[in-house]
Amino acid sequence: MIKNMDDKGLCFDIAGIKECQKNRYPLLYIDKVQNVIPGKFARGIKCFSYNEWFFPPHFEDEPSVPGFIQVEALVQTFLMTFLTISEFKGEKAMGLSWDNVKFKRTIIPGECLIIESHLLTFKRGIAKGYSVSFVDGEPACSAEFMVVIPSVLSKFNPK
Repeated sequence: MIKNMDDKGLCFDIAGIKECQKNRYPLLYIDKVQNVIPGKFARGIKCFSYNEWFFPPHFEDEPSVPGFIQVEALVQTFLMTFLTISEFKGEKAMGLSWDNVKFKRTIIPGECLIIESHLLTFKRGIAKGYSVSFVDGEPACSAEFMVVIPSVLSKFNPK
């Protein structure tokens, strides 16, 4: 479901997120996206439960969220900055690069990751921007992304 929160932007639950992007269980790593300003900003939320498939093997005696899961949650929130634009909604997007990835703290079961994503440029189907995340206001992870919508980019290929 998509709700317009007036001056706070759009808000998406799981069904609304799935309308905008192609990620599905077990690889959909955001629970809710709020304060979306299409073409500019999105705030994602991921609450980690010990029931997640990756906790028992990572690590049984001291469970923590693997780095690739954190980065994937960041990029999925970043996708919502441009896949919420009506003409791109539901398009397949593919990562081109992850840069300057930084992990600031360990994330454990029971914690919620708050992700803020900013779209810097979006031209010819190529989106550039970054995401930063927090747990209880403390920096957790950050990264810069370049993502492409292949169907849009292909329109600019020489004939």
